[in-house]
Amino acid sequence: MKDKIIKILSEFSDGRDFSVTVPEQENFGHYSTNLAMVLAKREKKNPLELARELVQKISAAAPAGFFQKVEAAAPGFINFWFSPEALQNELAMVTKNIKKYGERSIGKSKTVIVEYSQPNIAKMMHVGHLRTTIIGAALANVFESLGYKVIRWNYLGDWGTQFGKLIAAYKMWGDKKKIEEKPIEELQKLYVRFHDEMKSRPGLELEGQEEFKKLEEGDKENRKLWQWFKKESLKEFERTYKELGVEFDEWKGESFFEKDMKPLVSRLVQDGVAVKSEGAIVIKLDKFNLPPALIEKADGASLYLTRDIANIEYRVKKYKPEKILYVVGNEQSLHFEQLFAITNILGLADGVELKHVKYGLVLGESGQKLATREGRTILLKEVLGKAIKLAREIVEEKNKELSAKEKDKIAEAVAVGALKYNDLREGRTTDIVFDWKRMLDFSGDSGPYLQYTYARLKSILRKSQALKPKSKNFTLLNSDVELALARKIFEFPDEVARSGETLQTSNLANYLYKLAVLANRLYETTPVLKEESASRRSALLGLINITAKIIEKGLNLLGITAIDRI
Repeated sequence: MKDKIIKILSEFSDGRDFSVTVPEQENFGHYSTNLAMVLAKREKKNPLELARELVQKISAAAPAGFFQKVEAAAPGFINFWFSPEALQNELAMVTKNIKKYGERSIGKSKTVIVEYSQPNIAKMMHVGHLRTTIIGAALANVFESLGYKVIRWNYLGDWGTQFGKLIAAYKMWGDKKKIEEKPIEELQKLYVRFHDEMKSRPGLELEGQEEFKKLEEGDKENRKLWQWFKKESLKEFERTYKELGVEFDEWKGESFFEKDMKPLVSRLVQDGVAVKSEGAIVIKLDKFNLPPALIEKADGASLYLTRDIANIEYRVKKYKPEKILYVVGNEQSLHFEQLFAITNILGLADGVELKHVKYGLVLGESGQKLATREGRTILLKEVLGKAIKLAREIVEEKNKELSAKEKDKIAEAVAVGALKYNDLREGRTTDIVFDWKRMLDFSGDSGPYLQYTYARLKSILRKSQALKPKSKNFTLLNSDVELALARKIFEFPDEVARSGETLQTSNLANYLYKLAVLANRLYETTPVLKEESASRRSALLGLINITAKIIEKGLNLLGITAIDRI
């Protein structure tokens, strides 16, 4: 519907940019535009007077019966109300195209790389990995629905001096059998022990550096150990991703670019881009008002930043992307400012949009950074375990008739949905609060509320099969709640597109919540299955079917499973 308004207004815009938005309050119309104010600036006219002139022209240009009314409002807005007939016709169109509804071709023939999750090999995934994984996966889904070819990239932390320490620790205290049983847990214990021992044995740090140097130089034993650590870690990561319903196309980590480090640094020094400073090699970024970027330590070791430079070069050559999105926390802002500045100097990604998709912290209910009572970072598997346990208790209470297997399946979907929605409903740069009660609330702004709404609608549709619904005559939909629900359905394609444009999944999440509220209002005020008129009942069932499909599509984009029954 918005596209149709834009098409009408474009006749009078003289090529100027203008906006068409949904007002917060319905008394300002179903849609509103600032076109008159945009044109008034150029024509030096009173915007309200110009808005009144445009109202006449727009009303004449619109198809007969499209608008119920068009009005000018101070200081120069033009507000639109659709006619019930226009809404009914649009519903019929949506029904025909429901499979593809909300999809666009904005990104046709374009590629976007979305980098997210980025766990470190031999380290447990913790609650901090939750946001990057959830936000990145949802954005990848959104871009795919907008027609882009999406490369989902898990950039593993699988290289660096920490592996020298881990290899040294394993050689001193490692137990192969224990590691095979609990790989990441045991490897992390070794790493922590190494650091604890360093306090009384300073020489250990040098041992770690020597082991990493051997690894870099291709020592067979160290390479074999490193590959084993990586293989065992990936098995555990994949179990977690399966539980979260998250997938990747690329798993290339830092180690993939290890061979490029020396040639890259040499080239940068030779070209005068990088200089030596106190034995190390840096790139000065004064013209960007940034501190110098360290790309090689005094001991010759490369850094994360150096590998990121090589990574951009590789990605641009191989995939020729339109965009590269890095879903990484706010605290890495300086790193990406330096990376993008260096890329600019080198001309590595001309014409490619590089974007640091920042996000805030995960906080406990007290507002402090989420941690255990002992101050330890909470592990991701602990969060998932608690969410599933709490969800299982709720499902048990709500539907005792289901089998244990069904309850387990539903509990997992509800738990993961609750975690994801709790994150995605907020603006990503804000900190999110882990309030378990609110997250799992079936009657509030939560993932389970959306899943429960969907299950309610599917229940009506299942029961309606015995009534043999006839063809849908949407002109029989005329109550305020029915027409409000129809209008909200038509906003879906714009909200998906807006989530892609702004890189804010909260646009889509908040839209789905508002849609669910209207769907529940219809459920509570309109006894659909008891409707005496078979024709009107069919129209209502058609509206319910479309609403269920939109909720399902929206949840899938957010990475949340739509459940037929709870």
